[in-house]
Amino acid sequence: MRPELVNDMKQIFAVVKPFRAEKLIAAVAQLDVEEISIREVNGFGRQKNYLDRYGENEYSLAFIPKVEVSVWVEDSNMEAVIEQMTLIARTGRLGDGKIFVMPVCKTVALNWASDASVA
Repeated sequence: MRPELVNDMKQIFAVVKPFRAEKLIAAVAQLDVEEISIREVNGFGRQKNYLDRYGENEYSLAFIPKVEVSVWVEDSNMEAVIEQMTLIARTGRLGDGKIFVMPVCKTVALNWASDASVA
């Protein structure tokens, strides 16, 4: 059985380079979003074991520090958020990150309600 979606909401989360995160958060916060959550993460994508030269040293990119920015939006605002995230996070280099979009099945406000319609 497939769960019913809540108000046609989506969770958009972007995994981006840390130096792009602050600008991305500021820009997305100006859009019509329900909530924003941020956390530091480590991982790798297609670059896997490539080496990057930084100054005179070589660094393995096996687990690269990134920032994950999660945003909850109504479907009608999804494309604007994705466009803004892409515009700010993209440098054109390997390891810029990814944007994922997932449906929101249910929300529950823990402070005072158990009804998804008021969360």
